[in-house]
Amino acid sequence: MYFLTGWPRRLLCPLRSEEEPFHIQPSSQRFYFALLSETQLSIWFSRPSVLIVSYIESAKAAAQFGFYQKAEWKPDDSMIAVATAKGYILLFDVLGGGDDKYLYEPVYPKGSPRVKVTPGYKEEQCAPALSLEMKKPVDLEAPITSLQSLQEDLLVCTADGYLHVLHWDGLGSNGRKAICLTTIPFSLDLQSARGGPSLDLEGVYICSMEYCVTLDGFAVVLSDGRLGFITPLSNTITADQLQGVWAADVTDGTCVAVNNKYRLMAFGCASGSVLVYMIDTTTGSMQLSHKLELTPKHYPDIYNKTGPVKLICWSPDYSVAMVTWECGGLSLWSVFGAHLICTLGEDFAYRSDDTKKDPLKISSMSWGAEGYHLWVLPYKPERRRPEEQQDVEMVAPPHSSLQAGILQFHFIKSALTVNPCTSNQEQVLLHGEDRLYLTCVDPTQIHSSSDTHPRTHMHPRDGSPMHHPPNPDSSLSQGLSTLLGHKHWHVVQIHSTYLESNWPIRFAAIDTAGQCMAVAGRRGFAHYSLFTRKWKLFGNITQEQNMTVTGGLAWWNDFVVVACYNFIDQQEQLRFYQRSSNLDNAFASVTKLHSDTLLLNVFRDMVILFRADCSICLYSIERRNDSPNPSASVELLQEVSMSRYIPHPALVVSVTLTSVRTETGITLKAPQQACMAESIMLNLAGQLIMLQRDRSGPQVREKETPAVNKKLLPFCPPVVLAQCVENVWTTCRSNKKKRHLLEALWLSCGEAGMKVWLPLFPRDHRKPHSFLSRRIMLPFHINIYPLAVLFEDALVLGATNETVLYDGLQGSSEPLEALFPYCTVERTSQIYLHHILRQLLVRNLGEQALMLAQSCASLPYFPHVMELMVHVVLEEEATSREPIPDPLLPTVAKFITEFPFFLQTIVHCARKTEYALWNYLFAAVGNPKDLFEECLMAQDLDTAASYLIILQNMEVPAVSRQHATLLFNTALEQGKWDLCRHMIRFLKAIGSGEMETPPPTPTTQEPSSTGFEFFRNRSISLSQSADSVTTGKFNLQKTFSMPTGASAKGRDVECAENMYIDMMLWRHARHLLEQVRLRDLGCFSAQLGFELIGWLCRERNRVARVEDFVSALKRLHKDFLWPFPVIPVGSLSSPLKNGRCRSVLSTRLLKSQSADSLLNSDMDAAPPPAAPTNHTWMDGLGQRAKDTDTASSAHSNQHSPQTHDAFLSLLTNKVEEYSVGSATDLTETSSVVDGDWTMVDENSSTLSLSQAELEHISMELANKGPHKSQVQLRYLLHVFMEAGCLEWCVVIGLILRDANVIKQVISFLDSPEVPPETVQSVRNGLLGVDTWASTDCLGYKPFLNLIQPQLQQLLDSASEQVQPEAFQPVSQSSKLSGSEGLGGATVPRVEDSRGVAAPLGLALPALEPAGGFPRPPSEDCPPEQMEEQGEEEGAYDCTLS
Repeated sequence: MYFLTGWPRRLLCPLRSEEEPFHIQPSSQRFYFALLSETQLSIWFSRPSVLIVSYIESAKAAAQFGFYQKAEWKPDDSMIAVATAKGYILLFDVLGGGDDKYLYEPVYPKGSPRVKVTPGYKEEQCAPALSLEMKKPVDLEAPITSLQSLQEDLLVCTADGYLHVLHWDGLGSNGRKAICLTTIPFSLDLQSARGGPSLDLEGVYICSMEYCVTLDGFAVVLSDGRLGFITPLSNTITADQLQGVWAADVTDGTCVAVNNKYRLMAFGCASGSVLVYMIDTTTGSMQLSHKLELTPKHYPDIYNKTGPVKLICWSPDYSVAMVTWECGGLSLWSVFGAHLICTLGEDFAYRSDDTKKDPLKISSMSWGAEGYHLWVLPYKPERRRPEEQQDVEMVAPPHSSLQAGILQFHFIKSALTVNPCTSNQEQVLLHGEDRLYLTCVDPTQIHSSSDTHPRTHMHPRDGSPMHHPPNPDSSLSQGLSTLLGHKHWHVVQIHSTYLESNWPIRFAAIDTAGQCMAVAGRRGFAHYSLFTRKWKLFGNITQEQNMTVTGGLAWWNDFVVVACYNFIDQQEQLRFYQRSSNLDNAFASVTKLHSDTLLLNVFRDMVILFRADCSICLYSIERRNDSPNPSASVELLQEVSMSRYIPHPALVVSVTLTSVRTETGITLKAPQQACMAESIMLNLAGQLIMLQRDRSGPQVREKETPAVNKKLLPFCPPVVLAQCVENVWTTCRSNKKKRHLLEALWLSCGEAGMKVWLPLFPRDHRKPHSFLSRRIMLPFHINIYPLAVLFEDALVLGATNETVLYDGLQGSSEPLEALFPYCTVERTSQIYLHHILRQLLVRNLGEQALMLAQSCASLPYFPHVMELMVHVVLEEEATSREPIPDPLLPTVAKFITEFPFFLQTIVHCARKTEYALWNYLFAAVGNPKDLFEECLMAQDLDTAASYLIILQNMEVPAVSRQHATLLFNTALEQGKWDLCRHMIRFLKAIGSGEMETPPPTPTTQEPSSTGFEFFRNRSISLSQSADSVTTGKFNLQKTFSMPTGASAKGRDVECAENMYIDMMLWRHARHLLEQVRLRDLGCFSAQLGFELIGWLCRERNRVARVEDFVSALKRLHKDFLWPFPVIPVGSLSSPLKNGRCRSVLSTRLLKSQSADSLLNSDMDAAPPPAAPTNHTWMDGLGQRAKDTDTASSAHSNQHSPQTHDAFLSLLTNKVEEYSVGSATDLTETSSVVDGDWTMVDENSSTLSLSQAELEHISMELANKGPHKSQVQLRYLLHVFMEAGCLEWCVVIGLILRDANVIKQVISFLDSPEVPPETVQSVRNGLLGVDTWASTDCLGYKPFLNLIQPQLQQLLDSASEQVQPEAFQPVSQSSKLSGSEGLGGATVPRVEDSRGVAAPLGLALPALEPAGGFPRPPSEDCPPEQMEEQGEEEGAYDCTLS
């Protein structure tokens, strides 16, 4: 609608004078403004805003006539009448200064194209020189209260109760008549005029009066505060032909303003409110339509302290009214009462330090041309203050005269106010006097997506897409991101060349795609494309100046449709200009029209015109491509006369063709008809009238051509759909999934909010119920002023005024910038779906509501819609003082259960409402305990956590603890660590009696680095050698200090609560260990700070035992994505003769795996650390190579050629399928590996690799698991070693194929502290693994052969329990098959056990003591922790001994 923008401008009068202007009166076109001060009449021009002429009364005449009071222009701007204090009317002739006399002229630089001035062009942009001549005054012998100009007459009301009719020209005694007010009969309505009660008008006079053209009468305010309306019964105004009606029960009227377009009369009252009346057409009585008043909700400080209404001003297009009060301030309302702006609150009324500003008091105001400016004369004392700052020290010198000032407020307005054309209803287009504001974004962004505009192809001339007629089924809705992505406008500056000769801009339109705009000013028009960022103006300026747009602008595909008047031919025309051609009449398609066009609109391939003779014309348009330039051919389809229904053509606000019809049952059978022009919507002064096509006759013509069909189908008589309508939105698109929204009609109704005329469909194509109406009108309130509707997205777009304070300029003279905040206009949007669903549920149309909701369920904010609906209904019903007979909340709750997010919706709504309403809510939706359990069953733990907070507030602590325990256990089981941490805190809070402060919401994220302070502060010693073990220094009974938490304070409650939590944690750890879920155990320990080593020490001989080594090994392979070892098929001889080279390659390859090839686990937060630099691993190379050579010589055996079949059978009978998959995954690190070959080549020049050797190396790599898993396994190995859980150490040593670990463990078994069951278990477990490897997984055999001496040692040490021969045959065979098949291929396993492939790439000493322990992660914290911290925590020092 209208929005204030920027700061007001102050215009200073160049003439210094003691007098202040106090009255401003615009001419009919608002190009001139007459200003009155006590003895001075000045005329200002609008653009440029300059003073043209000033007439100053002589002192003698001023004494005779009295001071000036009011002024009125003659409709043709040739005369001004001024009323004076002593009852005189002074008439002034306004004389032009001749052809070449201009006060101000534009000066162009030399060579400018605008110097070629065409006739009649120059005066459009010059301020003319005028002069004023006073004619003979008229003495009315009584104080004058009101002036009103008619076409030929001037009406003057005087304080003696007379109404004088003066003729503008013949102002003698013959051109003047007086009517006494007492002779005019007043009644409540025209029917009872001749006999009903009449007003006693003795001593009463008219104090304010305004003529309404469309009502043909005068709205008056009488001196006793009564409101009335006087109609002349005939064409002439004579005493016996006047009849008055008065408004009952009002006695405090102060002023009046009439709205000609909507036939409304706005009366200001002493109470501060504005009463808007209409005339009832049947009885002729005055009916109150609505009130304009400040509400206590939005203006609690000022709503009843404004004082009487001083002035009301309707804008030139009659869409808004500006109101000011005696105490000051400005307030803007739309025609039917939607409040837009008020300067009595917020930043207008308060400075940034919260001190109150004095409101601006206004003595007179007037709208400028087209409503872009409001000219305001500030009130005298108020005006002196900013100029002089009346402080004691700063009194102005008495001789200096004042420079009078006018304030000019700037507005931007919606294009719908004057050009309600519906070619694009989904975008907001606003225009200021020199710029356009659009909501759409850069076309390059829109058209980058292939699906937004599938129909575009580039046009050779302007590089922009040409739009073919929209396919009815394709959605033109630009994605939500483009229309809602941000709050900024796309601002387009109107071309200055066009603007300076054709100001003001009167019409603006935007095309369907939102990429092209057209504007029309005083003459001609221009259009702009967002693709090219260029304006197109008429090349021939004569053509531009010879046409003026009368009926509006619209876009049809890539044509601009213009209803204009041609000055040369002196006739109305309908023209089509192609966008990509030059703007020239040679390329235009012109159709002559018989009558003046007032409104124009486009629907699909039809144009609808509303003409001054109250008829409607429909034209069909067709694109013609036969000539080099595309053109449009136009054909008249139908004319509909509306003169019976429309009293005055100016009353029609908008005319629209739509596909809306009442009998939706038919559209189900014939969906193709849904897209046809079925009805005409006419907004007649706020009444929405619908004319439907009459399909009652025989429908045999359906098979004929559609054009004939359209011609022949008449329209039914009109039906009134709604009152107080400001705007209408409808779309011609169709979408079977969202029929409710796309076939609806949307209305904006001022203070009443919005209405939607919604179609009701039978479900599943069933026969519609006879009692079910086909459509329903649903009202709903929204908080923004609607400017566009996104149909599919169920959103309303609007704009709102925002203010920015800028009062840092306090000083000797307080400038305007400090008095007023800077105003900006921001885009807004609002969801309306919940209002509609609620209205349907209220009317027991649950089935329709469900169909509508399901069609919108895919919208991203649909859960929010449901939440809003519950929230609004809950607030209304739970806070109602009266009992509600038929509450809606249970229905709403039942409705929401149809959707999967029911549980979230209820809990989110509860969390956002106050505690007092919870009982009412849960009485309707169900017990929160039951809802909590439903969440647990549905595995929705976050929602369950929210319900827990509700339970904590509504139930006793025991209940919430019970439920919290349930949730805690489930969260532990599912590994939701954030939630677990919150639950620990929650349980502690319950235990310590903190019931008053519920814990924070579980949805907040907490950094997960709380887990491992315990390990961070301890140095993990790795330097225990074998001899230290044999001397018994390794003490298995090592104890750890458990973190005590708050129990140190000695509070028994907290002790008990911590114990309760610890018990649950221990139980979960036991559960994980029983199920062999080591990886989960590690995560659990790291994430929750569970002190694992201490717990394992206690459980060492209970749950931390391994029952079945083989199944444990398989489980670890699966959990850590670790491939089962595979034996390379093709290597019959040792692939790498050079042991040194092999060690380099295998180490380097393992460490060079890129992070991508590692399989992620659910704890990823940072990638594994990068491989170390070259020299780190090259330094220890010689050391390693020697070691390798000795190992290989020890294990080299003879090879026999009979082993082929054995290997083939191994691969075909493989048990575990995924090892092959993971092996291939891990070998695909080609780019990194390629880089490494060259590196190795440089370092050892003798290296050359054959195909077989390459295969061997990739097989090596395939036998390793992901780097991350390796780090995690090493860490767990360290934990179990510290806790003395030797069986687990053996299992992890086996999967890592690390001989040192096995050696170390077996050496520990000799220690007296180790119970005999453990020794027995390790021995039996290794026997079991050996048996399993011989049959199912031959890849393990080489490693088992490698640790043969340790196995033997173990058997020997326990020979009194088991016969040594029991192990021999198996080991013999395994040794044989392994050595025969592999030979030297077992050697690389030695490097594994040596720490060459240490997890984080650290080069460890190659010759460790026999009992040495491979290095765990390089940081003193577990790998999971390390990966979550990433780099922010910094690395920890590694101490190696």
